[in-house]
Amino acid sequence: MTNRLNTSQSIDSDVEHVRDSGVADSAGLSRRGVLGLGAGLAAWAMLGGRVRAEPAAPAIATTLALRKTRVARLAHLTDTHIQPELGANEGVQACLKHVATASPDLIVTGGDLIMDGFAADFDRTKLQFDLFTKAFKDHAPCRVEHCLGNHDIWGWNKSKSKTKGNESQWGKKWAVETLGLPREYHAFDVGASGGASGGASGWRVIVLDSVRPDGKGYIAHLDDPQQDWLKSELAKSARQHVLVVSHIPIIAACTLRGSWDGKATRRTLSGGLMHLDGGTLHKAFAAAGNVKLCLSGHIHQIDRVEMEGVTYICDGAVSGSWWKGANGSTREGYGVIDLFSDGSFEHAYVPFGWTART
Repeated sequence: MTNRLNTSQSIDSDVEHVRDSGVADSAGLSRRGVLGLGAGLAAWAMLGGRVRAEPAAPAIATTLALRKTRVARLAHLTDTHIQPELGANEGVQACLKHVATASPDLIVTGGDLIMDGFAADFDRTKLQFDLFTKAFKDHAPCRVEHCLGNHDIWGWNKSKSKTKGNESQWGKKWAVETLGLPREYHAFDVGASGGASGGASGWRVIVLDSVRPDGKGYIAHLDDPQQDWLKSELAKSARQHVLVVSHIPIIAACTLRGSWDGKATRRTLSGGLMHLDGGTLHKAFAAAGNVKLCLSGHIHQIDRVEMEGVTYICDGAVSGSWWKGANGSTREGYGVIDLFSDGSFEHAYVPFGWTART
């Protein structure tokens, strides 16, 4: 079920999160359980029941003291596909202004920031990157961290982009330089690291580069250097909770929608729709034990998959159906993720009220 925010109100006042993670605190009660217990005691008292608070009070006080605290709120903006046509530039600005009402600590983009550089010439690619950087410079309400998508890569289709492959900004270099990234993949911390009791309370965000060349196209997997880097990052982050961001889903159910007609005797999934090494990555995440959430985009649809303690969420696109309206039932929007000190999180997908200009 997709839960949505009334665009006239704040996240805190109106959104019903897709899922309360339900992680129990050390006293054995979830946050919902504590609140329910309090409500039950009040109702009993109103009906004339006598509550002996003395024995119960210490346990309740301890539970409340150990309640999880929010360490960061992230806005996940993926597949903005900015361009001068179809009001896309104005749409991205409108989205950023709407994001400000959620008061996030950080914006994480999910790739496909521009409509396309893959098959575009120099001038067209520059125009799109200029629009993107100006929109975020003028309207982003907080710090921004970027993830690269397949459309952010310049010239991999050499014939259509009119490139030779030896241009100084060819491939991923243009996006990396424009966005100020250290390289195609990186990691950073949000929240405090190391709680008062010595346990993890902060989060490590690991941003992957999904896209590898495949002839004139692309496929999704990590190359050897990035695999080694990821292994090192997971080892270094052993005392933190981990959020992984990729453009192309590592695991997602919405990638199967094209084969739901019931006529095929077998399903073949393109390596451009989901990570070919998704099983390997999931095994590493499950073994690490602290990878709680993996965010992606690319499909322009929403889904959620939970496996062995790891949750995979594919968010809908800021651009909807490439600025031509909603993509099926998924409206133009962005994700809001609250990260908590105990490793739990809450996610909501938030439409920002855009009307397509077709």
